[in-house]
Amino acid sequence: MSRSCVSTVILVCALLSSLPLSHACPKECSCNSNTKVVDCRGRGLYDIPRRLHPDTQELYLQDNRIRGLGSVAFREIPLVRILDLSNNSITSISPTALQGLRTLQRLSLAYNGIRDLDKRLLGPIRSLSHLDLSHNSLWGLPGAMGDSLKNLSYLGLANNRLTRLDRSLLDTMTHLDSITLRNNPWRCDCQLIGLKLWLETYLFKGGVVDEVLCTQPEEKKDKDLQKIPYQLFHACMTTSYHYLFANIHHLESEKLLRGGAGGMAECETKQKHRPVNLRHAIATVIITGVVCGIVCLMMLAAAVYGCAYAAIMAKYQRELKKNEELAAAQGADHATADEKEPLENAIA
Repeated sequence: MSRSCVSTVILVCALLSSLPLSHACPKECSCNSNTKVVDCRGRGLYDIPRRLHPDTQELYLQDNRIRGLGSVAFREIPLVRILDLSNNSITSISPTALQGLRTLQRLSLAYNGIRDLDKRLLGPIRSLSHLDLSHNSLWGLPGAMGDSLKNLSYLGLANNRLTRLDRSLLDTMTHLDSITLRNNPWRCDCQLIGLKLWLETYLFKGGVVDEVLCTQPEEKKDKDLQKIPYQLFHACMTTSYHYLFANIHHLESEKLLRGGAGGMAECETKQKHRPVNLRHAIATVIITGVVCGIVCLMMLAAAVYGCAYAAIMAKYQRELKKNEELAAAQGADHATADEKEPLENAIA
């Protein structure tokens, strides 16, 4: 009997030892198997904890001492939806650090020391809706990252080292509801007109933004980019595409900008109310069409007149030539008659 008990104990121990360690909860964290949340906040961690449950959907790692994210750092939790790495010491991130996280929806890397992001970092992610990169040392965002940001509803870029932002990247974020841009050393020159245009369109559609205060050049320092008139950008070359487009947009939306927030509320209360610049565009197209039509009619009339005149002149020339030939023939007959008359007189 004792032997059978020992055998049973050994069998149970063997089964327990054969269970995957990845299903356990890391000793540095607290885990909730019902909500599938792993909380590792403020534990003094220097690296991502191991043996995370593969069904983990939320992982909180803020307020630690993590310095970098290696390749495929979260391979154990492919189903994670929320990943918070804020307030660490992260300065380097592998381009493949987030590989496999196809369901990731919220990512926070705020309050770190990140200087740049590789364009491949968010490559496999298409469901990201919340991205917080504020309070870092970012100089810019890769334009090729646009496909991974097209579903964003929030983007935090405050308190970085941004001097400009590519408008083509911003245009891909068609679902963006809120963006923070304050406390960046914005250089308000010709290269920033694209951002100014994007902000006007974004605000008109109901988007939320804090502020974009210029730090350079000196004459625009501490001024809000949204309130700087386009006339102050005259130092730009007049042949610049951005400058010309900015002035066209300014002429069409000047009335809208003067309306401010009240104008926006008024537009929202009216059903199917067309924006001012759209009405102007339609009117311009109609006027251009009418003018082109008149010009075409004038050209057609000139062509008909030219053809008629050419036909009349051709007929006149033919008749003139015919008359000349007839006159020449009659002159020849008279000359023949005059020659015959002296001959007849001589014979007689």
